[in-house]
Amino acid sequence: MSHTPGPRTRNGTRSGSFLGEVRDAVTPRATLLVLGVIALQLLFIASYVGALHDPRPKDVPFGVVAPGAAAGQTVDRLEGLPGSPLDPRTVADEAAARRQIMNREIDGALVLDPGGGQDTLLVASGGGTVLATTLEGIAGKAEQAEGRAVRVVDVAPASRHDFDGLSSFYLVVGWCVGGYLCASILAISTGARPANPRRAAIRLIVMALVAIVGGLGGAVIIGPVLGALPGGVLDLWGLGALITFAVGAATLALQGVFGIVGIGLAILLVVIAGNPSAGGAFPLPLLPPFWKAIGPTLPPGAGTWAARSIAYFKGNDVTASLLVLWAWAVAGTVITMLAAVLPRRGRPETDLPASPAP
Repeated sequence: MSHTPGPRTRNGTRSGSFLGEVRDAVTPRATLLVLGVIALQLLFIASYVGALHDPRPKDVPFGVVAPGAAAGQTVDRLEGLPGSPLDPRTVADEAAARRQIMNREIDGALVLDPGGGQDTLLVASGGGTVLATTLEGIAGKAEQAEGRAVRVVDVAPASRHDFDGLSSFYLVVGWCVGGYLCASILAISTGARPANPRRAAIRLIVMALVAIVGGLGGAVIIGPVLGALPGGVLDLWGLGALITFAVGAATLALQGVFGIVGIGLAILLVVIAGNPSAGGAFPLPLLPPFWKAIGPTLPPGAGTWAARSIAYFKGNDVTASLLVLWAWAVAGTVITMLAAVLPRRGRPETDLPASPAP
């Protein structure tokens, strides 16, 4: 009795062969993408654990207010603390120290009272409750060693509805997630690389509209609805729209250059590198050198700094952060358009939407 061979798959293997089914189901391109996912997974673990597993203060900008020679002596004493947790410098008076804290030039200050046995520590929990608590511990031990007491004054206190000062960080993370998810959906629905400049422009316009709506929604939820952050809704709205568009435009640019792999690169920059270095859970002075260095240059870090400045520091010291976000937005827009204009010769067809099988 003759046996009719089973139908062949598109690569010529018999449908009844398990090995043939594996080869047909798991293409070389899919294998590379899976390996890329594993790499992102391991980088995620390494980045988050590496940045956050052992926070230690290092060279925290810190002011010292004291008369005459006592100021220099106190600075020298604080500079000699094990591990160099503080970067102390003399400040003229308490008013100047408060002003520098509000301008985000220093994170705290010790005001000595030579006529009494109690000094005053100025902190700003709005810049991160963990950092303020850390400064309290450092100053408390240093003062105790000198036989003195310390009184803590919070110059820019975090809202009682803003636990550990983390609401601004979570707000920025939400805006960033909206940015790269929207850009990814726009790409996946019709092909990672835009077919022409007109389609690229449409994607950017849609991204801008999403940024405006998402920015407003986040500002309203975090402020009037939940009361988690003080600060003006309009200021936070503008910041949220800029963050969302910057991340979305950057994601579109990466997709335009690298195809579907660009989504993974966006996750690498924003989630894996950006979130742990943003200064959210642990402010920048508590992070290891690598994350402390890259944090301000990435959207989550720049956005978190600006959001805290708007909420607790009267909008001071946001220029550098806004310039970083604008740079991401402008670069993403330009590269997205260039990727659509440049010749498509040599680009794999797998980046285009799949056509129906005949």
